[in-house]
Amino acid sequence: VAYAFQWFQTVDTDRSGFINHSELKQALVNSNWSTFNDETCLMMINMFDRTRSGRIDLYGFSALWDYMQRWRALFQQYDRDGSGSISGTELHQALVQMGYNLSPQFSEAVVQRFTIRGVRPGIQLDRFIQVCTQLQTMTQQFREKDTSMTGNVRLSYEDFLSGAMTRLM
Repeated sequence: VAYAFQWFQTVDTDRSGFINHSELKQALVNSNWSTFNDETCLMMINMFDRTRSGRIDLYGFSALWDYMQRWRALFQQYDRDGSGSISGTELHQALVQMGYNLSPQFSEAVVQRFTIRGVRPGIQLDRFIQVCTQLQTMTQQFREKDTSMTGNVRLSYEDFLSGAMTRLM
């Protein structure tokens, strides 16, 4: 907690007592020293913003810090070759170990979607957090509809969009 407080003070560059999207983006870096992408930063601000003000206080930041440390540890565990990014094969192994029954092709498609052009295929920590968090959210929504636990649901397009919008925004 002490380290989170020190980091909060460093990240809060405008000394407002809150962390906004741009301050968080400047503070978070991937293993290749690139800053986190906007979508992941906004997602995390929204997850820990209890007041819906678009910013987080020290308590929200402390929770975000713990959240980040857990994801970073998982990322490092699944980055088996130590490259600093997760390949399609490594992502598939991670998702299987997390309990997802998805094909290797799904994992490869995700990695291709989020790989930076001109770079060896793989996703950095920011996209790993984004993908896994969105999978968790979408799976939770699916399970709410799959009351008989068959792995299949019937829903209208509008129900699907409504669930996705409320979970991902």
